[in-house]
Amino acid sequence: MELKFKVSGRIARPVEEVFEAVADPAKLSAYFTTGGAVGRMETGATVQWEFADFPGAFPVEVVEVQPNRRIVLKWEASEGPPEGGEATPGAAYMTTVTFTFEPLDDGRTLVTIEEGGWRETPAGVKAAFGNCQGWSQMLAALKVWVEHGINLREGFYV
Repeated sequence: MELKFKVSGRIARPVEEVFEAVADPAKLSAYFTTGGAVGRMETGATVQWEFADFPGAFPVEVVEVQPNRRIVLKWEASEGPPEGGEATPGAAYMTTVTFTFEPLDDGRTLVTIEEGGWRETPAGVKAAFGNCQGWSQMLAALKVWVEHGINLREGFYV
């Protein structure tokens, strides 16, 4: 079984505005990366994301950007140490995250986020479910921020 998921939601704004809310680090920091984002999403770049609930910056490799259409990222799988044990040196690996932005006939944008690549282990399953929750929350935060200017995540985690 391949560990992957897909979540999506409709944002009542044009695709260009929604895309920029993800690609622009200042905008992404306003509603998602509670500790800040550094670096614009551009093909070949490595940007930094930081979250209040997971201290420390995360390097995010930007594999591909098609403006107003698609962003593909790779970042380290966040499995944590095995149950009751220490993390194994050199055991880190990457998952792939794909954002797609589809303009809809009514002026809204359908945003879909897919992530996959976890190991088929109990820790991999736990990490995949955790990230599925996180990306679902990101979509909700994106919608509320872009449509209403409200930071849904402020004070949510710490």
